[in-house]
Amino acid sequence: MKFDVLTLFPDMIVDYCNYSILKRALEKNIFSVNTINPRDFTLDKHKKVDDTPYGGGAGMVLMAQPYVDAYESIQKIDNSITIMLSPQGEPLSDKIVNDLVKFDQIIMLCGHYEGFDERIREIIKPREISLGDFVLTGGELPALCLIDAVSRKIEGTLGKIESADQDSFANGLLEYPHYTKPRDFRGLKVPDVLLNGNHKEINEFRLQKSLERTKIRRPDLYKRFNTSD
Repeated sequence: MKFDVLTLFPDMIVDYCNYSILKRALEKNIFSVNTINPRDFTLDKHKKVDDTPYGGGAGMVLMAQPYVDAYESIQKIDNSITIMLSPQGEPLSDKIVNDLVKFDQIIMLCGHYEGFDERIREIIKPREISLGDFVLTGGELPALCLIDAVSRKIEGTLGKIESADQDSFANGLLEYPHYTKPRDFRGLKVPDVLLNGNHKEINEFRLQKSLERTKIRRPDLYKRFNTSD
């Protein structure tokens, strides 16, 4: 897997990927992260990449030329997809993550200010993805969320790939509660079933807790799970 990120702030991407699980995966060449700065492609001598919007209005708009030229500089491979991080996109979900992990290259465009000149969309034709119904200062955080979520699904990133299979949403439910030592903390005890070594009973207990937690916290997921079941 190769991640190529068009960003005005490449250090934000690089720094985050230099910690913990992502850092170890990068060192093992399980995937790679490359940044491209549109400022390096602008024709403006001051490295300007934005300008005032036609028709008036507040804020600045990212110019088409530096972003399109930066995008076209990337060497594309056959099994590639381009993502624009945008509040207008479809909300990121586990289903989308499972779709994206099938690609060998994910190219991401990070916006800023009032957003992209519409001609960037028309020329590049990206798939647009959002973190939800709210607006952020830039696209770097959504890009990092996408890198983090997708990389977890790649064999070798986690100690055991099964860890991702047991995450929330993997089976349509929220994850069951976890416990570790000590057995008793301030009078709150680990459920006895988790200590008896009977894996069938443990799995049944965990499923029941997943159902209970999902019904309370995400009734929409619970209804969808029961319908599909």
